[in-house]
Amino acid sequence: MQTAIAHATIHTGTQILENHTIIIENGKIKAIEPIENFSHENTRTIDLAGKHIAAGFIDTHINGGEKYYFTQYPTEETIQDIYESSLALGTTHVLPCLITSPLENILKGIEVTKNYMQKNPDSGVLGMHLEGPFLNLAKRGAHLAAYVRKPTNAELEEIIRYGKNVIKIMTIAAENFTEEQLDLLLESGIKLSLGHSNATYKQAQYAYRKGITLCTHLYNAMTQMGHREPGVVGATFDNAEVYAPIIMDGFHCDYAAARIAYKIKKDKLFLISDALFVGDKVTHFQWEEFDAYLKDGQYRNSEGNLAGAAISMADGLRNAVQQVGISTEEAIKMATIRAAQAVGMEQSIGQIAIGFPAKFVVFDEALHHFEPLLIS
Repeated sequence: MQTAIAHATIHTGTQILENHTIIIENGKIKAIEPIENFSHENTRTIDLAGKHIAAGFIDTHINGGEKYYFTQYPTEETIQDIYESSLALGTTHVLPCLITSPLENILKGIEVTKNYMQKNPDSGVLGMHLEGPFLNLAKRGAHLAAYVRKPTNAELEEIIRYGKNVIKIMTIAAENFTEEQLDLLLESGIKLSLGHSNATYKQAQYAYRKGITLCTHLYNAMTQMGHREPGVVGATFDNAEVYAPIIMDGFHCDYAAARIAYKIKKDKLFLISDALFVGDKVTHFQWEEFDAYLKDGQYRNSEGNLAGAAISMADGLRNAVQQVGISTEEAIKMATIRAAQAVGMEQSIGQIAIGFPAKFVVFDEALHHFEPLLIS
């Protein structure tokens, strides 16, 4: 039996539709048609009168779930925790992020992600984001200095071999790579993201021209834009093809800076949570020398420095609208189709379109409440 979603305001990712019905069959969108054409025969109807519906959010950078931190516990249980806790808030697709750590830990993270994806092909876990370990020590942020290192061909080749079809994004400080090493990664099919980088504007532009297509958490852990040395931020602003994810919490960057970024990057700016944990159950976290406390909606270490975000994708969307002044429709695109485009998956997720999965987020006009709607 097919299912119909009726009477909702539909945000497809390309337009807003009123008085239309979404028809679903076998977990896929079969049709989107005017409500007057809809027949109730052999159809289960879900009435969403007064509500809005969009494709489920896509979080390409999330470190932990409600209970577990992926780098500390690279297990299938942690991946399930990340997925379930994200899903509860309307995020239907995730890239669990594993940060700078020993090679053994990275390979274990790859293995458990691969196993989870094979066992749960419809779960919404798209792969993983490897943030490090080849970062610039000067811009390591909360990453442990002991594990930050320069790349070797041997380690790169092992990560590429193990990570095939699993690592979707890898954050690197490109200025520390040889041309041969950059080519190794670029030829692997992994999307490369410039981040935790002390690159000059010239170095960053070289990396982008080589084929790096993203930066990592815009403004954070990168050289800032000055009028004589524009840095990574300036290079990102100056390159219209580079995607820029942003943590929209008001702490990782001021809302005015987010507004400026939106005016410059336009359809290449998208939302991430970069959440250390989902929700507020974990108020103190320690992994080796990484120590973080949750206070006033942000994680900070014992020195008072930011150590991680504490928002969901829904929070980021709400802040984009209410604090930055971005329209609801644009903010939805930043949480869905633009994130999908950034990882090259826009032909399969991120829109309400025929053939796409029936994985939605339902929300109210005031953006107070978000909930998932999955139809198999």
